[in-house]
Amino acid sequence: MTSTVPRSRAGERSPVAPGGAAGRRERGRKLSLRIRFRRDRTLILMTLPVVLLLLVFNYIPILGNVVAFQDYDPYLSDNGFIAVFQSPWAGFEQFQRVFEDAEFWHAVQNTLVLFFLQLVLFFPIPIALALLINSVIRPRVRAVAQAIMYLPHFFSWVLVVTVFQQVFGGAGVLAQTLREHGHSGFDIMTDPSAFKYLVTAQMVWKDAGWGVIVFLAALAAVSPDLYEAAAMDGAGRRRRMWHITLPALRPVIALLLVLRVGDALTVGFEQFLLQRQAVGPDASEVLDTYVWWNGIRNQDFSYAAAAGLIKGVVGLTLVLVANKVAHLMGEQGVYEK
Repeated sequence: MTSTVPRSRAGERSPVAPGGAAGRRERGRKLSLRIRFRRDRTLILMTLPVVLLLLVFNYIPILGNVVAFQDYDPYLSDNGFIAVFQSPWAGFEQFQRVFEDAEFWHAVQNTLVLFFLQLVLFFPIPIALALLINSVIRPRVRAVAQAIMYLPHFFSWVLVVTVFQQVFGGAGVLAQTLREHGHSGFDIMTDPSAFKYLVTAQMVWKDAGWGVIVFLAALAAVSPDLYEAAAMDGAGRRRRMWHITLPALRPVIALLLVLRVGDALTVGFEQFLLQRQAVGPDASEVLDTYVWWNGIRNQDFSYAAAAGLIKGVVGLTLVLVANKVAHLMGEQGVYEK
């Protein structure tokens, strides 16, 4: 058998260009920054507005965390920005106040309880709905079902709470129907013991459709040949779902879990603030409402900045730890190793 390796004029083997990911990386190094900028200038211009928004609303405000180490008083100057330089330095005094506040730990407890409840009850529902819609053969039925589930995602929390009030409130449809048939009514909207389940149900109704779209996009990348080959080998619907569908969703599930763990201390603000008076602060107080109520509303800005900074550091740590666990499980996570 003759060799197919190309040879040079002198009869020696010519170097073979590396292929695969390593070859692409090597070729990428040979391109200068100017050439790569000219090649990708359209994509850079498209992402430039997003980068500017992130800088203005996400990264530049990080500099304001310096007030967490001060006794900030915005009335020291006519300009609140100048007041930052005139406020006295307090060191870690604000953080000590936060850690010694029993209400802070109560808000942390409520936040973690709601996070674990939403992780158990909310996270699997979009996966189950995506598998259910993906099994529907008729495209029109699939599109209608997906649109109906995705529609509440565009509703504001004011509208979501209003809809639940009209259905599950003391004067809602269900309570009035029970009274008309001789039963006693109920009012879930003002029951503190049922509040954590109520807000979880509201989140499921509002945002489950968004998760369905994410998982359906992952399922669309699965080759139909895999299902056909498995069916020819005698695999039933359950086996095909267990050995083909769920492994295809595993990277997306791992990514969303990492992001969800990073938001463990962010379970919502507007949703809880709207229902605070109905159930009381003991049931509805979470970290976001705690920072707003005890810091912003009372104009104790340094205290609020310290509590918010603690929350941000803990969230970043959780993302890094969860991403490391995803790497150990063989998944990419938020970023590669």
